[in-house]
Amino acid sequence: MNLLWLQAAGCGGCTMSLLCAEAPDLFSLMEGAGIELLWHPSISLETGGEVRALLDRIESGAQTLDILCIEGAIARGPRGTGRFQMLAGTGRSMLDWVRSLAPRAGHVVAVGTCAAYGGMTAAGGNPSDAVGLQYDGALPGGILGEGFRARLGLPVVNVAGCPTHPDWVSETLMMLAAGDFGPEAMDALGRPLFYARNLVHHGCPKNEFYEYKASAEALSEIGCMMEHLGCIGTQAVGDCNIRPWNGTGSCTRGGYPCINCTAPEFEDPGHAFTATPKIAGIPVGLPTDMPKAWFMALASLSKAATPARIAKNAHADRIVAPPTLRPPRGRA
Repeated sequence: MNLLWLQAAGCGGCTMSLLCAEAPDLFSLMEGAGIELLWHPSISLETGGEVRALLDRIESGAQTLDILCIEGAIARGPRGTGRFQMLAGTGRSMLDWVRSLAPRAGHVVAVGTCAAYGGMTAAGGNPSDAVGLQYDGALPGGILGEGFRARLGLPVVNVAGCPTHPDWVSETLMMLAAGDFGPEAMDALGRPLFYARNLVHHGCPKNEFYEYKASAEALSEIGCMMEHLGCIGTQAVGDCNIRPWNGTGSCTRGGYPCINCTAPEFEDPGHAFTATPKIAGIPVGLPTDMPKAWFMALASLSKAATPARIAKNAHADRIVAPPTLRPPRGRA
């Protein structure tokens, strides 16, 4: 299979993340999966007239396109022309090119939350009128329309994340190349289920603090960040703490709250990312699959049973109280 990668309105962070793929690296992975990279603006050698000729061949049907990857949101402004972002040297907007090439592709993949839903590019009043490929925020639509299907029958595959985990992109591409990715492999927002069936909460190193509701009050502290610091890992899909970046990293492992970057409209939560909105002292963003009354009852019990070690560690920047060693049974 071959692959064309276009970068629309975004920061390029998903490409930078993908280049951090390990065991195997990106190029070994694509070679092993039988994927030929036709062109990528940051990786490929071709430029200028060579790229224009390639795009013309794809558009005319002379060159088959198996996978079209779009990174970044699509800017529709001003006034629906898309001319806020032109594809250099072509005289045409990125909006025009994507609408022309997408129906010719066997599969269309939105790489990152910007391409999927608008993401950070659509934040702050969205002056460029940026949207995702098949979603405008949480609403179906985007530039391709709710009913769009690629040549082989799938809607846009939304590998959401800001940035995406390199394994999310590479695993999606391998599944597409192997013919193992169908409609049943996506959730209701088009995200691959192999990572969207998990919560960021799963595997979080702060889970012991969460269970006892031992909460951090500042970013430098190691307690749970849900109660005061805006963490919504109990609601956010992603296996970030199960397969951390570079084997060790994730937002919560680094001491920063999960901001639900795989979801549409995460970029405008209506409050600071590091603040937990509350009503009468009760956090608004409780786990999605637990009734509020149950949560509050369990939280009260948990706080009453918090071991002194956990309470002390929660407000420190490192473990200051190690676990107590119990003597073997039958010995003093």
